[in-house]
Amino acid sequence: MLTITQALVDQIVAHARKDHPDEACGVVAGPAGSDRPERFIPMLNAAMSPTFYEFDSGDLLRLYRDMDDRDEEPVVIYHSHTATEAYPSRTDISYANEPGAHYVLVSTADTDGAGEFQFRSFRIVEGEVTEEEVRVVEAY
Repeated sequence: MLTITQALVDQIVAHARKDHPDEACGVVAGPAGSDRPERFIPMLNAAMSPTFYEFDSGDLLRLYRDMDDRDEEPVVIYHSHTATEAYPSRTDISYANEPGAHYVLVSTADTDGAGEFQFRSFRIVEGEVTEEEVRVVEAY
């Protein structure tokens, strides 16, 4: 289960809406070993595409060095889908290389009639996708 604050959910959704119609992407870092997302880090979609996202390699290197300096790890890796449901694509699955991370997808397309966005979380380990419950809290 992913436990995340409402403030972080709001920041992730706002980033997805701001970058629409391109996919948004980013990380929420947390203390190493805690599984607690704390620090919101929006990233640039280097692909600048409505159907694909890619972290800039230089930005990603700086991010990992910064997290290492702070004794953090990527707790949440998020991106948006602009025209499809919030479910990992084959490309998303093939690029998922953080087995301990929660992969959050936000869809800015109303694909299910449930409203203006979907917010879902998945574990992706060795190509296996497992959806998990999302518990939104006011604070930890």
